[in-house]
Amino acid sequence: MDRRVVITGMGLVSPVGNTVETFWKNITAGKSGIRTIELIDTTDLDCRIAGEVRDFDPKPYFKNAKDVRRTDRFTQFGVAAAVMAIEDANLRPDQLDPNRIGCMIGSGIGGLTTMCTQMEILLKKSPSRVSPFTIPMMISNIASGMVSMDYDLRGPNMAIVTACATSNHNIGEAWRMIKFGDADAFVAGGSEATVTPLGIAGFSNMKALSTRNDDPEAASRPFDTGRDGFIMGEGAGVVVIEELEHARKRGANILAEVIGYGVSADAYHLTSPHPEGDGAARCMEMAIKHGGISADEVDYVNAHGTSTPMGDVCETKAIKQVFGSYAKDGLMVSSTKSMTGHLLGAAGGVELAACVKAVMEDVVPPTINLEDQDPECDLDYVANESREAKVDIALTNSFGFGGHNASLLVKKFS
Repeated sequence: MDRRVVITGMGLVSPVGNTVETFWKNITAGKSGIRTIELIDTTDLDCRIAGEVRDFDPKPYFKNAKDVRRTDRFTQFGVAAAVMAIEDANLRPDQLDPNRIGCMIGSGIGGLTTMCTQMEILLKKSPSRVSPFTIPMMISNIASGMVSMDYDLRGPNMAIVTACATSNHNIGEAWRMIKFGDADAFVAGGSEATVTPLGIAGFSNMKALSTRNDDPEAASRPFDTGRDGFIMGEGAGVVVIEELEHARKRGANILAEVIGYGVSADAYHLTSPHPEGDGAARCMEMAIKHGGISADEVDYVNAHGTSTPMGDVCETKAIKQVFGSYAKDGLMVSSTKSMTGHLLGAAGGVELAACVKAVMEDVVPPTINLEDQDPECDLDYVANESREAKVDIALTNSFGFGGHNASLLVKKFS
């Protein structure tokens, strides 16, 4: 039996808005959320800019006020996005079979703030002063665990950790389990909060981050000759996906259909993508094959597009390998990281929301700051302004350190 999988709810927390509607309004307006960092002291850091989440209050999303104090920032983001997605989907687990509803919310790094603060307590004070909540606050699977407990979701529960491909892998494998019949619905996505001294210093010292500190809003510039690295972002993106008849039976509002999922490995380098985009291309090809469509039926690609010198070129090569002449003659590509920065393990969940809104509203968000396009990046990147255009099918890419690749393919529901 061919079990179709649809998206019925979305929730997110991001540098450009803490609801899907605010996020969408801002990215279609080309508004950047990248600013000088306020969360930490950046005096000794080379990179002093990031896409921080602002005006976020976790308390309304937790049933127990004590849990707010006992959770890392990444967990707070993940729980909030999950609550929003569940409410958006009008999913009532108490009226459904909880054994058939799963949860997969991952994180690329997990509780980095907790790890750093508790290590400082350990070294400066004593082992006895380390919080007994250190481990559950730190581990990458805890957001998924907390959401499952809060809503009594007893189906498959796990948290895949694949760096910047984390969200897409969690959503994709949840999709696969619904297709296979192991569950009827999932709450799935990713969360990240790594704007910490260690997080910024670690990425900065490997020369991955932009140092355009004097012009934060222009610092993330995918496919532009002036790009000099990515901008750290934080937040969470979570969706509710369901088997179609399960959604119909409960009268759910269907936003879009997930028709394909691709996964591959570069098997090449710790941090660099394959120079010809080999793994990325195979990943996109698998998603398109799963979707039962031809490549030229894809209208829009939300690129991984991190604004790194090598990454943007390699992804462009991969897109041209997959789409052939259509890549330069009809396909629209953009990087919303130009506005949000790179949310690492949360990126795919947030960017899937952008794709769903694109197919719902027939609007493609732009790549801002694209002023001098790199000759090696020679596609239509929807430069600087959003575009009204027919979008029936959209593909979103996420590629992570370690050579992990994941693509999701969504279609206008009919």
